[in-house]
Amino acid sequence: MPLSPEEPQIHESAQGPRVTPATGRPASTPRPVPGPRTAATPRPGRPVPGPAPVRPAPTAQRSHTPGGRTPSPRQENRSAPQIQLIPAPTGGALDAADEAVDVLLDSGRAPGEILVLTTGEQHAWASHELSFGEAAYWAQHDARDDVFYADAAVAERAAARPVVVVAVNGEAGEGDAAVKRALPLAKARADALLIVCGDPQRVNSVLGVGV
Repeated sequence: MPLSPEEPQIHESAQGPRVTPATGRPASTPRPVPGPRTAATPRPGRPVPGPAPVRPAPTAQRSHTPGGRTPSPRQENRSAPQIQLIPAPTGGALDAADEAVDVLLDSGRAPGEILVLTTGEQHAWASHELSFGEAAYWAQHDARDDVFYADAAVAERAAARPVVVVAVNGEAGEGDAAVKRALPLAKARADALLIVCGDPQRVNSVLGVGV
């Protein structure tokens, strides 16, 4: 389904990259351990954005079913998410996912609307927050006031969000089983947009279909 004017403009797809691929990215260097980041705390090195413009509420539209009953919002609005693929090597998939999150935030997405899943090494944010215990870690998930990063192995525990970003950063071979489990779960939890960062050939071969 096409993006609405309010959706983020991440124009990568399997038909041709429109976002600079992460291929050729130098080997990732050790990441600094980040702290919690909210909408008022942008990534280091980025200018602090001004207040987001207030979006007008959409005009309510009535929709009728046989018998005169109006379907519930879940029945009306729930549909398959748009899927976008950002080509990246295994070692650069996590960086590509971080860049995708930056684009989403810059385009107006609230941090709490984004879930990031990793099929291999955990994101530094997740590792840091888990050091305080799982209870505190999942409490941040439930608060829904920031981007949440999780291992794809626990994706079943994560709630749906408008946008889900998957970093296919696990090594090929045994890691393909994790990818095969993660992508359907990620798709089920993406209300509007699913972004997959990884090697296109590998992703498509694991899924058995083109993305």
